[in-house]
Amino acid sequence: MKQTAGRDALGTFAPKFAELNDDVLFGEVWSRESGLSHRDRSLITITSLMTSGLVDSSFKYHLETAKKNGVTRTEIAEALTHLAFYSGWPKAWAAFCMAKEVWTEEEDMEGKGGIFPIGKPNDGFARYFIGQSYLCQLNSQGTPIFNVTFEPGCRNNWHIHQAKSGGGQLLLCTNGRGWYQEWGSEARELHAGDVVEILAGVKHWHGAAKDSWFSHLAVEVAGEDTKNEWCEAVADEEYSRLP
Repeated sequence: MKQTAGRDALGTFAPKFAELNDDVLFGEVWSRESGLSHRDRSLITITSLMTSGLVDSSFKYHLETAKKNGVTRTEIAEALTHLAFYSGWPKAWAAFCMAKEVWTEEEDMEGKGGIFPIGKPNDGFARYFIGQSYLCQLNSQGTPIFNVTFEPGCRNNWHIHQAKSGGGQLLLCTNGRGWYQEWGSEARELHAGDVVEILAGVKHWHGAAKDSWFSHLAVEVAGEDTKNEWCEAVADEEYSRLP
């Protein structure tokens, strides 16, 4: 992480402190690839600051950084609620007031699903997703078509569309920026207008970018004895490397 805040604010007054802040804390500690993603480090830092009662401009900076690192509105609300019981209710109240200023645009769901209705929270499949997704079935007969919307940072687990014959799925991207990856291959960045053909038997995942909502139509391809096989979650370390 490139940081200049120390030198900008204290470069002439405390040059060594500014150097340690910019080059060591943010340049080395935050950038270490040692099993903790930037998202993990954001949540740890927020926990530490809130517990110590430091809910000021630096706390807001780390909330904004957490959002950039993929922490969603749903996740930060759950984290602050959990912390309230350990660090104190007044601290949580102050933290929530500041968090609302950072995640403001996510309070309005209009248009998040693109030109199609966003639907309802995808609670039935929540255990197969990291983050919050929304599902809306667009037709009641014929080929099933679903509008699937992912909040920033949300993605589904690795999974396989199994079929004795035929089967698979088409993704028609309609809004935002997302990712699609097949097992053993590089991730493919997705934008509105992109089409992904997923053959039966191919292990894959798809979801939103860290900083963008993402929607696609999921079109089920007809086949014999079709079913979904859900596998492991996409690791935070793997996902955090995507731009």
